[in-house]
Amino acid sequence: MSENIIEMKNIIKSFYIDTPNQLNILKNIDITIKRGEFVSIVGASGSGKSTLMNIIGALDRPTSGTYFLDGTNVNEKTDNGLSEVRNKQIGFVFQTYNLIPRSSALKNVELPMLYFGMNKRDRKKRAERLLELVGMKDRMKHLPNELSGGQKQRVAIARALANDPSIILADEPTGALDSSTGRMVMDLFHKVHELEGKTIVFITHNYELAEETEKIITLRDGKIVSEEYNDKYVRKFPDGEKVCL
Repeated sequence: MSENIIEMKNIIKSFYIDTPNQLNILKNIDITIKRGEFVSIVGASGSGKSTLMNIIGALDRPTSGTYFLDGTNVNEKTDNGLSEVRNKQIGFVFQTYNLIPRSSALKNVELPMLYFGMNKRDRKKRAERLLELVGMKDRMKHLPNELSGGQKQRVAIARALANDPSIILADEPTGALDSSTGRMVMDLFHKVHELEGKTIVFITHNYELAEETEKIITLRDGKIVSEEYNDKYVRKFPDGEKVCL
């Protein structure tokens, strides 16, 4: 098993290629992320964060360059292969939650396991444990419109953990929340990182939140302008033991 879970080399992403309107969004991106790291990718609007997130998450393909995810060349995957990567290896958390409105919190968390082929009893049991982990034990049967923003995001984090992915990819997960609720959600990411041992890639424009992660990658105009380990990083759960889910 490779120590590096993400390896990107010379990633370029362009649109309207070979036209007068060609846009070069990502420019020779090199990124290496080790298994179990909590990494932030930070930058202002228009820096290329979302485009890079889409490539890391196998939602889009680079124009050129190589991308190895957990030792597998993602560029060689078919569209069905990319779908399998997304379902099995990456858990997504978005700013807009993306919960199914007419399904309970429990059913929302079960859904990725249904696609994965897990039987009904096992996926219900696991969904209940995950919702308990994120502090939603008493709200499992509620619909999304009966939950606050912070509660919705906690359900989304539980759903991201459903298939025990190698990576949690979070795109501005606190962006739609007030400061106190955002603080709670950020603490939950620390919990998932430290007690679950997950690799977390945290996309944000908020430099204060980025400073809570152990490695900070800064983007500007489609280029990495700095990449450094954070000497101020402090574990929030220093004595915690990994949770077996």
